[in-house]
Amino acid sequence: MPKPSKRPTIRDLAEAAGTSVSPVSFVLNGTWEQHRTNPDTAERVMALAAKLGYQPNQRARALRLGRSSLAGMIIPHHRNRFFAGLVENFETEARARGLVPIVVSTQRSPEIERQVAAKLVMQEVEFLVVAGVENPSDINRLCRDKGVRCVNVDLPGPDAFSVVTDNFGGARDLTRRLLEDLAPDARAIFLGGREHEYATDRRIGGFLEAMREADRTAGGEDIVRCGYSPVAAHEALSRLFDSTDNLPVAMLVNSITAFEGFATFWRDRPDLARNVRVACFDWDPFAACLPVKTIMLRQDVENLIKVCFSWFDGKDDRAGEVSVVPPRLIIDDLSPEHE
Repeated sequence: MPKPSKRPTIRDLAEAAGTSVSPVSFVLNGTWEQHRTNPDTAERVMALAAKLGYQPNQRARALRLGRSSLAGMIIPHHRNRFFAGLVENFETEARARGLVPIVVSTQRSPEIERQVAAKLVMQEVEFLVVAGVENPSDINRLCRDKGVRCVNVDLPGPDAFSVVTDNFGGARDLTRRLLEDLAPDARAIFLGGREHEYATDRRIGGFLEAMREADRTAGGEDIVRCGYSPVAAHEALSRLFDSTDNLPVAMLVNSITAFEGFATFWRDRPDLARNVRVACFDWDPFAACLPVKTIMLRQDVENLIKVCFSWFDGKDDRAGEVSVVPPRLIIDDLSPEHE
């Protein structure tokens, strides 16, 4: 049996390029221009590295440069298109910078969030994106103490740079559409989300603003914070529809998972739900399959992640600063409408 070929070393690469180890090292770590390495030499080294299949010893490189080449991301789960889209774009942007992406889901458990953050910091990730956690402050401070650059997505905090969707404006615009041509005495409700949660609070604010614009009122019984579970949303709707004669005919749903709860409620109780008009602060094209008038909103995951990495590529700390990214409405034909 033939022996496996020996993996080429940096010395092999230098010998093949007809130069010394130092210029090769400068080329491989991207500092050749700073060290005034000849461009022809740099081009030759990069071509030979590709041809010979040279792979650097990442552990040795990390020790030498004080870098791990790892980029971390924390999300609640992968179940909906918003978080899946964040992950896909995060991985693309990380790899474009020569970083290895590590993505961990925490199932919205604060304890798991803290444990995962601590482990990623121990691995000396160069960059940590925190999305959908209950409270990012502890993680932000941990990263600051350990010298890890950290950015929050859709949940701002005073100890880190944050990138958020325009939750207030998006919910207001969705509710405006929801209320079009609706009878003046028709009831509209907000469904989903949790108490004292930034994104939910902002979306409720947008919902209430659109209600005021339309000279409509919404009381505490019209704000149904049932979390994000489809089961919880289904149960909340069952209790609501069974406990009152003033049934809602329009609802703004806070997430696609809560929308799943509405879909199963519609399946089980079509006599009650068939005439309900729905707007959802999230997007899934399969919603078009439901025989229910639906308006959806697509959060701009591409730009949310691009802003994260633009900050990472820069030098400024910008702790406490919040960058707001507009979402896009998805109307009946599911085509995006830029606002």
